[in-house]
Amino acid sequence: MTVPLPLSAEPCPEAWPYLDQAVLQPSRSRQVCLTCHWFRHHAAASCIPLLTCRLHHGLIAHGEHLTRRCQGWTDDMVRRKGWAPEGA
Repeated sequence: MTVPLPLSAEPCPEAWPYLDQAVLQPSRSRQVCLTCHWFRHHAAASCIPLLTCRLHHGLIAHGEHLTRRCQGWTDDMVRRKGWAPEGA
């Protein structure tokens, strides 16, 4: 049985490096960071949004989440299985 980590034990995205061109490739389809299962956004201490990739533990520059993706792009589980598939 796994125990969920307290919020303070989660890795701090502010310390993550920015993902570079070697990881993020241009995309002209809906398969971009914004639609990926691993994409998250967080509010930094100064309330500036941080765009993150939990797969690569890296930050995504603003605007790059709309036009780029990585090889690990995965369709969002909400789109694939529904919001609460266990309730169906």
